[in-house]
Amino acid sequence: MPAAAASVHLQRLPSPALRRFSWGVLLYFVAVILWGTLVRATGSGAGCGDHWPLCNGTVMQHSARLDTIIEFTHRITSALSFFSAVALLVWTFAGTVRGHLARAAVVASVAFTLVEAILGALLVKLGLTAQSQSPLRPAYLALHLANTLLLLAALTLTAHLLNRRQGYLRGSIRLVTPLGAVAAIVVVMAVGVTGSLAALGDTLFPSASLGAALAQDFSSASSWLVRWRWAHPTVAFVASIFLIWLLVRAAQRTANWDNRGLSALVLLLLAAQYILGVLDVFLLAPVWLQVAHLLGADALWIALVVLTARLTLQPVDATD
Repeated sequence: MPAAAASVHLQRLPSPALRRFSWGVLLYFVAVILWGTLVRATGSGAGCGDHWPLCNGTVMQHSARLDTIIEFTHRITSALSFFSAVALLVWTFAGTVRGHLARAAVVASVAFTLVEAILGALLVKLGLTAQSQSPLRPAYLALHLANTLLLLAALTLTAHLLNRRQGYLRGSIRLVTPLGAVAAIVVVMAVGVTGSLAALGDTLFPSASLGAALAQDFSSASSWLVRWRWAHPTVAFVASIFLIWLLVRAAQRTANWDNRGLSALVLLLLAAQYILGVLDVFLLAPVWLQVAHLLGADALWIALVVLTARLTLQPVDATD
C-alpha cells in the first residue's frame, strides 16, 4: 500500500482508547447480566416491591433486607449500563468516519438496551418476579433472554468492527452468509432460551436430591417447566453439531484472518459448558454454579459472534 494511502487509511481508524472502551462496555454489560442471574436465582426480584424505577417507593434504602440490596444494586448497575451504551454511541460517531459499520452496531446496542429496560420494568410491574408462577413469566423471561443475547451481539459487533483494520466501511465488505453460520447463531439463541427456562424451573421447584429431581422430570404432577427441562440439553446437543461444522469451516478460511485460535477458544468454551451443565444437574443447580454456567454461555456467545462476523462480513480488499 502506498505511504499516502496508508496515512489516509490510518486516519480512518478509531483511537485505541475508543477500541478499549468498547470492549470495556461489553464486559460491564456481562457483569450486569450475571448480577441479574443472581437476582433471579436468589428470588430477589421482588426486593423493591412493585415500584419501578424507584425501590419501595424511595431512592435511599434504610435498613434494607438482603433481597432489596441485591435487586436495588441490579437496578443501579443497569442504569449505568444504559449511560455507558449512550457514551459508546456518542464516542463512536465522533471517533469514526461516515459509513463505519460500527455506527449501525452501536445504534442497535442502545436500542436493545432500551428494550431490556422496558422488559425489566414489565417483569416488576406485572409481578413476574421472585416466586411468581404466573404463566406469563416463562414467555417474558424467554423474550428477555433473547433480547439480552441480541444486545450482547450488537455490543460485540461494535467492539469487533471498531478494532478492525480492514472491512469496516460500508461498501468495503462483501456479505457472505452461509446457512450453517446463520443456523448456528439461531440454534445457540434457542439454547440460551431453553436454558433460562430450565433455570427458572430449578428456582421455582427446587429438589432435595438428584433422585427427587429425576422423579420430578417424569411426574405428571410437575410443572411443565420441570417436565421440559430435557429440552435444554437436547437443543444444546443439536447446537453443538452446528457449531462443530462452523468451526471446521472457520479453521479453513484464513484469507483475511487466522481463525484457528478463535475456533479453538469456541471449542474449549463449548466443552466447558457441557461440564458445567453436568455439574448443574448433579449438584442441583446451586447459585454460584448457575452464575458460572451463564458466564461461560456469554463468553461462548461473544466468541461465536466474532467468529461469525469474520466469516460473513468479508473485506473486499484482502491486501491490507
